[in-house]
Amino acid sequence: MEISAIIPHIEVLIFASEKPLTNPDIAELINNAFGFMEERISIEQVNVAVQGIREKYASEFYPFEMRESGGGWQFLTKKEFHKTIAQLNGDKFLKRLSNAALETLAIVAYKQPITKGEIESIRGVNSDYSVQKLLEKELIVIEGRNEKLPGHPLVYCTSKNFMDYFGINSTEDLPKIKEVLAEQLIEGTMIRPEDFTSALNAVPEEELTPTGEISPLTVNEVGELIEKQDEAADADQENPAPEDEPIV
Repeated sequence: MEISAIIPHIEVLIFASEKPLTNPDIAELINNAFGFMEERISIEQVNVAVQGIREKYASEFYPFEMRESGGGWQFLTKKEFHKTIAQLNGDKFLKRLSNAALETLAIVAYKQPITKGEIESIRGVNSDYSVQKLLEKELIVIEGRNEKLPGHPLVYCTSKNFMDYFGINSTEDLPKIKEVLAEQLIEGTMIRPEDFTSALNAVPEEELTPTGEISPLTVNEVGELIEKQDEAADADQENPAPEDEPIV
């Protein structure tokens, strides 16, 4: 079968499918549809046809495109039309995950396979509700059990729906931890040495200890070492407040 004849069949399969289709899926479905044919289509032919379809819908003429997302090929609306679609499916677009669920999902995505106990150890709080919600939304799945830990706890991983939900093809497409942290780095405060030395410079050198600290001791008029008194207290002693005059 010629490539030009294969392309329409690939388009209708991807358009009608409820889940992303891989190239082997497409080849098998088309071969099953034309089982009477002597020559079956190959994966190489599907690869060439898929590339042609991608280039076709990448044109500005079409409001949608064919992308590899969720582990296979899908027709997806281009991002510049998302606001328009939101008017039609507003409630669906507004259904977002809670912060707790997103935090749990992020831990599973980057640490999978992982047990619930390990998730709670990282979060520091009970995660029963968040894990249950993620399972209900089919964003995570139970992959099995950890046979090395006591009790053999369940192990969780992300699902194909997770990749479809976030528009990625595999967990390798997730942003790297270093990239995420780099965006959150805060520039440090510039510290000038003079900010620390200005106060010390105002103190006479003889009043500083060998380490540069202000000494709490001083020498009186007769050469005795005494504890330094507060200047305000000295002033009060030298100029005591006048006593109240008796009322005549």
